[in-house]
Amino acid sequence: MSLRVDGVSVAYGPVTAVSDVDLSIADGEVVALLGPSGCGKSTLLRAVAGLEPPAAGVVSWDGVDLAGTPVHRRGFGLVFQDGQLFPHRDVAGNVAFGLRMRRVEREAREKRVASLLDLVGLAGYADRRVTELSGGEQQRVALARALAPRPKLLLLDEPLSALDRALREQLAVDLARLLRDTGATALVVTHDHDEAFTLADRVAVMRAGRIVQVGEPSTVWQHPTDVETARFLGCGKILHPSAAEHLLGVRARVGLRATALRVDPSGTIEAEVLERVHRRDHVRLLVRLAGEDFEAVAPVATPPSPGDRVTLTVDHDGIAIID
Repeated sequence: MSLRVDGVSVAYGPVTAVSDVDLSIADGEVVALLGPSGCGKSTLLRAVAGLEPPAAGVVSWDGVDLAGTPVHRRGFGLVFQDGQLFPHRDVAGNVAFGLRMRRVEREAREKRVASLLDLVGLAGYADRRVTELSGGEQQRVALARALAPRPKLLLLDEPLSALDRALREQLAVDLARLLRDTGATALVVTHDHDEAFTLADRVAVMRAGRIVQVGEPSTVWQHPTDVETARFLGCGKILHPSAAEHLLGVRARVGLRATALRVDPSGTIEAEVLERVHRRDHVRLLVRLAGEDFEAVAPVATPPSPGDRVTLTVDHDGIAIID
């Protein structure tokens, strides 16, 4: 079973939100649709779900055009940013909703609900009111509800973005495990590349209504297709081939992330510290070398001060070769 999106465009009056997009998702594959706010990624997901009619192109499942199939008959599960739970139902009632709509008998329904609550880490929560749950717990309930009817495709629109950073990181790991354990086929919309690379088998980068690159996370991270994509993926400094060859020994257009240069007493690159900012697990520096300003990182325990001279080494995990 697979999803195909062929030449899909979506317009709101004179504004084209999605333009001529092609995308496929294989059975059991998780694809992350990654891009900045306003790039059209949520609109594309809504077109796949049947919530937005395409102005052009075809959305198909196993080769069957879904144009005439309403949302509730596509067999897709949806999870949105705010969960959209039913406040008048308890946790079990929310998770069981799709099973009730399919007239699953009570014993099988209760067994499925209990199994899913255990899977999402909420065993024992069946009788809780959803209004008494934390934001993270509510999103777990929303995931369980979407998975309950065993959807052909799971569609997740910024499912973690309303949560704080620490909780978002933990839930991303839990969600990745959940998708893997259930063998779900999923399309995940997110603006957070950490989230995308944690969850997805493949990443589709979207910009201004178009998909500009599709590939495995490591390929997209290490070889962004153009400068704009590299900047979106955290490369604050772009080096032309001659400068990259001088600094790194690589004759190519290179993007440097903040972690590309690290303070190291045994390093060979000399620089002057201009600024420093403490982060959670490192110190971010602004340094000057060869007459230009670069970002670098230093240990929290022994950070240099502005005005200090330091030596740097290159961390190749912080480098992207721009195709």
